[in-house]
Amino acid sequence: MAKAKERHTISIDNQAVDITNPDKPLWPDKGITKLSYLKYLIEVSPYMLPFMKNRDLTIIRYPHGVPGESFYQKSCPDYAPDFIQTHLSGDINYIVCSDLPTLIWLGNQGALDLHIPFNTIHSPYPTDIVLDLDPPSREEFLLAVEAALIIKEIFEGLNLTSFVKTSGNKGLQIYIPLPQDQYTYEETRLFTEFLARYLTKKEPKWFTVERLKKKRGKKLYVDYLQHAEGKTIVSPYSLRGNPDALVAAPVFWREVNHALSPSMFPMAAVLDRIEKQGCPFEEFEASRDQQPFDKILLWLKESK
Repeated sequence: MAKAKERHTISIDNQAVDITNPDKPLWPDKGITKLSYLKYLIEVSPYMLPFMKNRDLTIIRYPHGVPGESFYQKSCPDYAPDFIQTHLSGDINYIVCSDLPTLIWLGNQGALDLHIPFNTIHSPYPTDIVLDLDPPSREEFLLAVEAALIIKEIFEGLNLTSFVKTSGNKGLQIYIPLPQDQYTYEETRLFTEFLARYLTKKEPKWFTVERLKKKRGKKLYVDYLQHAEGKTIVSPYSLRGNPDALVAAPVFWREVNHALSPSMFPMAAVLDRIEKQGCPFEEFEASRDQQPFDKILLWLKESK
C-alpha cells in the first residue's frame, strides 16, 4: 500500500498554501529536505523575487529529489491554486512568480531550477544584458574568472555598471542593468556579440563562440546568443538540480579571482553571506538610469 502524503496548510500573505511531505529528501546526500528548501526560499525571497516579478517562468522539477528524474515545465498545471498568476504567451500559459505564496507553492512542487526571460510580461524590451560564460566543466571554472575580469576591465573603460553571479553549475553570468523600455534585443545583440568576438580574438586559446560542444575542446563558450527574445537565464538565488545543491549566487566583483569556486555557494552558505555581507546585487535597480549605453550603441552601429 502506498504511503499517504503528509499534508499541511500554511498561511502566507493571506493565502493558503498546501505543503506536502515536508520531510521528503530533496538532496539526500546533503541532508536537505523539502522543508529546508522551503525555509531557504522564504528567507531569500526579498532578494530573489524582484528578479522574477512579472516574468514568464520556466522551471525544472525534481519530484523525487536529486539525483532523480526531472522535467521542464512551462505551462501552469490545471491543479494550480487560484492565487497563482499566469500569462498567456503564444500557446503557453506561463506561471508568473511575483510573490511569496507562488514561490513556496512552486518549491512544494519540487521546482528547483527557476529560469526567467530577459523581459517582463509588460514589455518586449530586455531589462538587462546578460553574458553567459560557460566553461567545459567545473574544473575549468578559472576560464570563466579570466573572461569575467577581461570584461570587467572593458566595462570600466566604458563607464558601465555591471554585476556578476555564478551559474550554480560551472560558469559565471555578467549582468548590465538597462533603462526600462529603451533597447531592443537586436540592439543589445550588437553589444553581446562585440564582447564575445573581442574575447575570442584576444585569447583564442581560451575562448570560443562555437555552439557545438564537440568542437569547443577545452575552451570556454561565450554564449552571446543566449541573450535573445524567448531565451531564459537561471534566476539569481535559484538552487540548481545538481548533487551539491549549489545556488546561482550573486557575488561581489572583488571576489572574482582565482580563489572563487561555484562550490563556495551551497544553500546554507548563501543565506549566511547575505546576513553578514548583504546582497551583491543591492544596487542593481539604482544603476539602470546611470548607464551610458546610448553612446556605446551609437558607436557600435557606426562601426558596422
